[in-house]
Amino acid sequence: MRSRVWWPTTAVVLGLLAAGCGDGDKDKGADKDKAAAAGASVNGAGGYPVDVTDCMGAKTTFAAAPKKIVTSNAAGLELLLRLGVGDKVIGTGFPPGKGTLPAPLDAQAQQVKVLGKMVIPKEKLLGSGADLYIDTFASMGGMGGGGGMGDTPTDAEYKAAGIKHIFLKSTACAANRKSPVTDLSAVQDDITSLGAVTGTAAKAKELVDGMKKTVDGVQAAVQSTPESSRPTYFFFDYDAGTKQPSVVCNRQVAHAVITLAGARNAFGDCDGDFKQVGWEDVIAKNPDWIQLGVRDRGSEAANKAAFDEAQKWLQDNAATKGLKAVKEGHFVRIGSERTTIAGVSNADTVREIAKTIHPGKKVG
Repeated sequence: MRSRVWWPTTAVVLGLLAAGCGDGDKDKGADKDKAAAAGASVNGAGGYPVDVTDCMGAKTTFAAAPKKIVTSNAAGLELLLRLGVGDKVIGTGFPPGKGTLPAPLDAQAQQVKVLGKMVIPKEKLLGSGADLYIDTFASMGGMGGGGGMGDTPTDAEYKAAGIKHIFLKSTACAANRKSPVTDLSAVQDDITSLGAVTGTAAKAKELVDGMKKTVDGVQAAVQSTPESSRPTYFFFDYDAGTKQPSVVCNRQVAHAVITLAGARNAFGDCDGDFKQVGWEDVIAKNPDWIQLGVRDRGSEAANKAAFDEAQKWLQDNAATKGLKAVKEGHFVRIGSERTTIAGVSNADTVREIAKTIHPGKKVG
């Protein structure tokens, strides 16, 4: 396994499932129904305690909102900023580069202390003073380390440091899903979960409702196109390396993004999240469209240069220049993070892809 700029490619066995909170006995039943659907429970009026369960069924209980939060990377950080609790974040790993987050959030993100330019060192995490650590990814084999994630703390060490350790399910549990992911419900559950845990359920609902509205608009526009007539689509992870391409499989959130946009993931028959294949496999698929998957460089000019570089590689490489998408100039220029990492912008990516590959449709 190899590391990525924002996240490792290693799969995990743990993830976060939580629920929205209630405001009294009148709404308590409805809130419990929502919680059950998301895999967690709200035990009392006022939103707490909140029980959060991971993919193995282990429970973490929150009696009150956390006061000092550390995030493993920019994905969790962005969600907390959008929920309005950025002031509770005391540190992060894999920090977002300046200008990589939406303008309203960027300035806040730059104020967050960087505990690790990549994975946060064990000693720094345990000594951070945090009462909650939100992990976007973890190592294969559980919470005890290994798998390229460095020397990660054990359950006992987290407990001794007073840190509750939870994961984002939409990414953390991706490789272990039992069936392909074709919608953004897991991402929306993550947002709802963090809203319940941080006491920002109303804002979480607003964000989720906005995502649903965006995706519903796209679905209305592309639903008349039969599945068999939808274009095939290849997510070219340029920054992961060109010697052996790493493709998006059907358990990864990007598969849902591609599907919802009215396309067919060229590697949708691959079970899992990511997989390394040979260029001969890509040639055999001969996709109609190729997304140039590059990480956000922090400015419009830098991003354009990165997209240009990825496109030129495909056009100049002997193995890829004959692909249908390359010859027809069918390239989609949308960054990797907003496609493969859970977040509110996943819905916006659905819309942007649909606008590009279905120019004749009235996509909102």
